[in-house]
Amino acid sequence: MIDKIRWGIIGPGKIAENFANDLKLVDDAVLTGVASRDPERAKQFSQKFDIPHFFEGYDALFNSNLVDALYIATPHTFHKELAIRAMQAGKHVLCEKPMGINSKEVAEMIAAAKQNNVFFMEALWTRFNPTILAVKQLVDNGTLGDLGYVNADFAFYAMDKPLTSRLFDLNLGGGTILDIGIYPVFLAYLFLGMPRAIKSVSDFNPTGTEIQTSVIFQYDNAHAVLNSSFRYNSRMSAEIAGTKAAVTLLPRFHETQGYDLYINDEVTRVNLPTIGKGYSYEIMEVNRCLKSGTLESSLWSHKNSTDLMLLLDKVREIGGVKFPSET
Repeated sequence: MIDKIRWGIIGPGKIAENFANDLKLVDDAVLTGVASRDPERAKQFSQKFDIPHFFEGYDALFNSNLVDALYIATPHTFHKELAIRAMQAGKHVLCEKPMGINSKEVAEMIAAAKQNNVFFMEALWTRFNPTILAVKQLVDNGTLGDLGYVNADFAFYAMDKPLTSRLFDLNLGGGTILDIGIYPVFLAYLFLGMPRAIKSVSDFNPTGTEIQTSVIFQYDNAHAVLNSSFRYNSRMSAEIAGTKAAVTLLPRFHETQGYDLYINDEVTRVNLPTIGKGYSYEIMEVNRCLKSGTLESSLWSHKNSTDLMLLLDKVREIGGVKFPSET
């Protein structure tokens, strides 16, 4: 039995810092390497997080025998290329969400995982959050009755940022849909599945980047109302409602620390604080799969990532959102 899974990080940015901090809280994980196109950034990151090895360029880490699994934390337009190169080098991969910028990329990445017989998973950390797991259980065991409504809003004010910001850079997949809209769409998918119809509207800034999108997913007996925006600061709340009861996720819902359960006129608060910021749970899931010889998570499978990207593709298509790399 493997004692500790040795991890490496590709792309030492802000989200990688959160990941590195939480990895220290996982008993059977150790961070052994980091790589960047900029060797100085890799060096500084390794010093900050006491990582024994830093690499100049990604291939040096891909081909190293010092790591078992890699976390890819670069902007999402680079995910496909880097994930495939890592898997071709025999590394297991946890790829930050969104897995790719469209369904074609996701299909290529999943194919590469199967061809190289390695573990591959989208780092959709919210799926492994203790509150999300608990509420999913409530839904599955019928506590809420038949679901009729999901509502989720993810927004923060970003209009004061320069137009050169990553958030507005179409070449980096800028806009709200892939960056933050993925969370409301994920929540609807998790609890209601694939909709039978989608309505969506998007607004754009002067450079053509989408800055707010509102979506309705229609099901046979339910609706999901979803929104993502850079125009305002929201509570980032979410509600799942059924014929017997309703749940509101404590904001911010994508990193929620508990929920309120509404049954008739009674409200029960359930607090489920995360370990660290919450990235540790996806790390533990990868480690569990690797130690059991499983190359795909049952909690967030390749099909789940494929379905989610199909939904995001459709939302972008309806709203008229297209990236320069998509010919």
